[in-house]
Amino acid sequence: QEFRNDRQIVLAAVTQYGRALEYASVELKNDRDIVLAAVTRYGYGLEYANEELQDDYEIVLTAVTEDGSALKYASSELKNDYEIVLAAV
Repeated sequence: QEFRNDRQIVLAAVTQYGRALEYASVELKNDRDIVLAAVTRYGYGLEYANEELQDDYEIVLTAVTEDGSALKYASSELKNDYEIVLAAV
């Protein structure tokens, strides 16, 4: 439990295994650097990001480039963005 809120441990974990974001604390799921590192390895990890980060162009583009199906977790606005959709297919 204590490791779920340790930024260094969580960053190392998601850098190696993006899906580890699922087990991070809520606070760290809201951390842009943590989420970006996670979706770089596991695009579908966008599911665990907060709404603000699901509306972050760079994070969403990175996620859908890694796994196009992550598009379903993007904000409504970014689901309609040409470049994002193009990267997802």
